[in-house]
Amino acid sequence: MKAFVKVMKAISDINRVKIVKLLQHKMMCVCELQTALKVAQPTVSKHLKILENAGLVVSKKKGLWVNYHLADGSSSPYAASMLGNLRHWLDHDPELKEIIERLPGIRRDLIRNI
Repeated sequence: MKAFVKVMKAISDINRVKIVKLLQHKMMCVCELQTALKVAQPTVSKHLKILENAGLVVSKKKGLWVNYHLADGSSSPYAASMLGNLRHWLDHDPELKEIIERLPGIRRDLIRNI
């Protein structure tokens, strides 16, 4: 039951749901997520840690960058189920659609120069 509650708590925050939906489209670093969500870097990092602990997100270090992508769900059947359902949920949410439309223009090489 603890694994189930961990996944449900992880997905109970609107910004964490947005992160999962954004990571459906591409692997992203903290600065890209921060730009997309318009929230502070420590906030994004905290959300990612919660999602990672629940088995929803995986991080991979590549050089100086830590990239985040969706987990494959193998660590928890609850995480797998939630990730599968979220692929079909909220696709018509206006706020999410607006953020997703901006994703191609959110590039880490441009963010660093700002």
